[in-house]
Amino acid sequence: MQLVEEIEKVPELYLKKLNNTDNIWEIRIQSGSTIFRVLGFFDSNNFIATNGFCKKTRKAPPGEIVLAEKRKREHLTNRGNKNE
Repeated sequence: MQLVEEIEKVPELYLKKLNNTDNIWEIRIQSGSTIFRVLGFFDSNNFIATNGFCKKTRKAPPGEIVLAEKRKREHLTNRGNKNE
């Protein structure tokens, strides 16, 4: 996560936009032989993490993507309501 915060252009190995999503991004983290994924989106210049999981397949599970998109909508809706 620190790498994503500090480097201006993060290699796709660590940060990647997921295709066919509502602008959901994936941060890849490896600790030993365990691989974790954190899904989220950018709001202004901030990365908003929505959910994470331990990677067991080549692609992000569809249910995790749906959850990330749902939480993104909720965040943006709540943010808009606070400005009123």
